[in-house]
Amino acid sequence: MDLVQYAWIAWLVVALVCFIIEMVTLEFTFLMIGLSSVVGLVSSITGLPWWAQILIAAAAALLLLFLVRPRLLHRLHESGELNKQGIEALLGMAGEVTRSFVRGAGEVTLVNGDIWTARLSPAVQPRDPDVGERIVVTAIEGATAIVVSAQR
Repeated sequence: MDLVQYAWIAWLVVALVCFIIEMVTLEFTFLMIGLSSVVGLVSSITGLPWWAQILIAAAAALLLLFLVRPRLLHRLHESGELNKQGIEALLGMAGEVTRSFVRGAGEVTLVNGDIWTARLSPAVQPRDPDVGERIVVTAIEGATAIVVSAQR
């Protein structure tokens, strides 16, 4: 039994493991190694000797890591702004009043679909916004969104 004829299975396993690791790390390194493993798999299917498969996969890995990965990372970060998460993502988000404000407190639905209890910001003139009025989140205090009217 010649183990070289089953080398494609090893290449496939390496590629799948790399793709799974890439889903956790999200830095394109394991994606490039996984793609080079696919190149090794293809060279295995064509019947090349094991040493040629390794050389071809290594060359593909080097090319992908040093030529393609930097360009992908640059494209990913070219906006210059990192994705905001959690409370930071809510600051500045628009929405509308969905339950009447009474003495500066009510309920709003943000553009992302979240429903928040809300208070009017102390930085604005005290008044109760009407249902349907557009608002903007200026702060989060606990489970309460601090809002101002967007119609200023």
